[in-house]
Amino acid sequence: METLQPDDPRELGGYRLLRRLGAGGMGRVYLARSPGGRTVAVKVVRPDLAADAGFRERFRHEVEIAKAVSGRYTAPVVDADPEAALPWLATSYVLGPDLTDVVAAHGALPERTVRALAAGLAAALQEVHAAGLIHRDLKPSNVLLAADGPRVIDFGIARAVDGSRMTQTGVVVGSPGYMSPEQAQGKDIGTAGDVFSLGAVLAFAATGRGAFGDGSASHAALLYQIVHGEPDLTGVPRSLLGLVRACLMKDPAQRPAPARIVTSLAPQGVEPVLTDWLPSAVASTIATHAAGILDLEAPDPAPAAGASFGPAPAMTAGTAVTASPARAYGGPPTPGYGSAPTPGYGSAPTPGYGAPAHGGDPGPPLPGTVRLGGQPAVRSRRRVLGLALGAAAGVAVAGGGTAWWLTRDEDDTPTTDAAGRGGAAEPAGERFTTPPPGVAPQPLWHKSAAEDSTSALVPLLTHEGILLISGDPLVAYDVKTGRARWSKKEACRPGEPLLFHGGKVFLADGGYDGVLVARDVKTGEEVWRSRLGKSLSVDSAIAVDDKNVYVTAKDFGESRNATDHRTAVAAISHSTGKKTWLQRRDWGTKDYDVQGSVSGRHLVYADSNRNLTVRDTATGTQLWTKKIGEDWTWQPTAANGLVFLPGDELTAVDADTGDTRWTLSPNGRRAFRNPTVIDGVLYVSDYDDGVWAVDVKTGKRTWLCEELEVDGPETFLRVGSSLYGAGGALSGGLVALETGTGRLRWVYDDNKDNGEPWQVTVSGNRLLVTHGPEIYALPAV
Repeated sequence: METLQPDDPRELGGYRLLRRLGAGGMGRVYLARSPGGRTVAVKVVRPDLAADAGFRERFRHEVEIAKAVSGRYTAPVVDADPEAALPWLATSYVLGPDLTDVVAAHGALPERTVRALAAGLAAALQEVHAAGLIHRDLKPSNVLLAADGPRVIDFGIARAVDGSRMTQTGVVVGSPGYMSPEQAQGKDIGTAGDVFSLGAVLAFAATGRGAFGDGSASHAALLYQIVHGEPDLTGVPRSLLGLVRACLMKDPAQRPAPARIVTSLAPQGVEPVLTDWLPSAVASTIATHAAGILDLEAPDPAPAAGASFGPAPAMTAGTAVTASPARAYGGPPTPGYGSAPTPGYGSAPTPGYGAPAHGGDPGPPLPGTVRLGGQPAVRSRRRVLGLALGAAAGVAVAGGGTAWWLTRDEDDTPTTDAAGRGGAAEPAGERFTTPPPGVAPQPLWHKSAAEDSTSALVPLLTHEGILLISGDPLVAYDVKTGRARWSKKEACRPGEPLLFHGGKVFLADGGYDGVLVARDVKTGEEVWRSRLGKSLSVDSAIAVDDKNVYVTAKDFGESRNATDHRTAVAAISHSTGKKTWLQRRDWGTKDYDVQGSVSGRHLVYADSNRNLTVRDTATGTQLWTKKIGEDWTWQPTAANGLVFLPGDELTAVDADTGDTRWTLSPNGRRAFRNPTVIDGVLYVSDYDDGVWAVDVKTGKRTWLCEELEVDGPETFLRVGSSLYGAGGALSGGLVALETGTGRLRWVYDDNKDNGEPWQVTVSGNRLLVTHGPEIYALPAV
């Protein structure tokens, strides 16, 4: 921002010019005030363009269209005079820096800020396109950041200027690094061209660098990279990576429309997403800068109205020239906040700054301005601005995020979880829209569990819309709101498996009394407790079916010394709490962990002695046992009369005999993780983070997904046409795949490195996800 020079006008159309903001392809831009006290940016056309009848006609047409763009996230044209000797237009002035300056001063923006920025910019493009315009030059310097959201500047005007240049051979209009491939090749562009630019701007905001190269690259190199190369998206948060990639597709038809982006990122409105959206350091800088802008006064005395770019009266001794306020971002002054051609566009960041889209006085003075004798008391602007910015910064979005929420429908049907159990459509009638390709849903709510409940969290969902989290205390959360319904101390150990059937949750009491306890899921109250015998202590619950809960136990009655004991497996009726059968294991079978599952008449479990054992669920009779190699830490999977073993090969063995039915080679990839079987399809990931779909009967691969950039999932569930997988502890996340093709839909990651694996289950149309102590409810879309 610079003081006015002798050849600058002091007033145009009743607007008092305060400072020179910069210059661009069309002319000079000034900071100015209306008679009513509103701060605006006034752009004055260059004399050579003003003399061009064709340009003047295009300018007149574009101004009329641009006046119709009066949306929340664009800088509206509040006044213009296309017929003046030097045509000019005035737009509302944004009290905030441009994205280039913010990133230069503060570095890449955090994920929540970039997400809010994406919603605001997509909404701005909706406004521009609805007016029949294409921006054609969306770039960081044309994005201004205000306390209440971003503003897009320079929409539509480029088309008027381009009309006099597009016929020149070899001329490509736009900004290298941010224009679309079709624009870089000089082809006709549509609204999808602005979406490509949006993706490039978001990549810059998230990483602090251009996706196709930085300023050191030549224009030709940048254009070549845009047309033929792939963007460098290293550092883009995983939750936004798919969106940015979709926007940067070479084919315009494959890019999401702005309306779809807005609906996905902010289905309840963009404004809630933009509440307290900026990092505190950026918000503080904006407030400091804005206060200085609002206190500016026009140089005095002012030349006569209508002064042009020609010679101006010489400034006499005593002429007041108010110094520019200190530039908050440091470094040498540049033309305003944002680079040429047009910094300073946009509306002010408080309600009431909107202006009419027609000529004349753009409206009442700044909110809070006191009129004295018909003149505004300008010094009140700083106080009012401070109140507005403080109010904006003090409001947080409740619930930790937004979700895809469009309509309510009474005909929603229940979904099923990985085990085929029905989930009540809780809350009834909600329906979420499918997000754009690559865009992960945001949490409906988020909670952090107590620190003593963070080890290997195991969620459980019921038909009653309750999520139980294993730990001490045992807490039941409402899946709709995330509020705790009940809590019980000393009910179970952290990480203890939680088994459910018939409205009851079954769990070992953590060794407090050595019993199995059944609790009512709705209330948490104890229904019954089962003690296997005087010398028997229940160790852990490992599986449940329609009749029994299966547990491991320690038998001290046959101890051969004070520290020795024998282990056992037992079945307990979950309707009565009485023992169905008890089978003692061989001496020496001392393990510190048993993981099991049940399918039909087969109880299958693995132990820390690397044994895999199958028993008959009716009697407990052992059908067979075998060693399972070096790695025993996996949950046995049994379905369709088969038991599936991970390892260097995926192996299916007969559940009755242990004989091998089929094997599947990873074909040069590393070994398989634990599989999951859902409705006759086996889903499994390998240690190269590929996900496989395998026919259970034949062992033939149906598809292989190699698109993941996170650890391969270790547990899966399916809802409708989506397959969800929960990743491991090192670089995990929740992934969504298309069940028919394995194509990656999105990845959700909270970017928190707590060293715990992810867990996922479903209740109605909600995914319930845990990552260590973090609990999230996501829409199942």
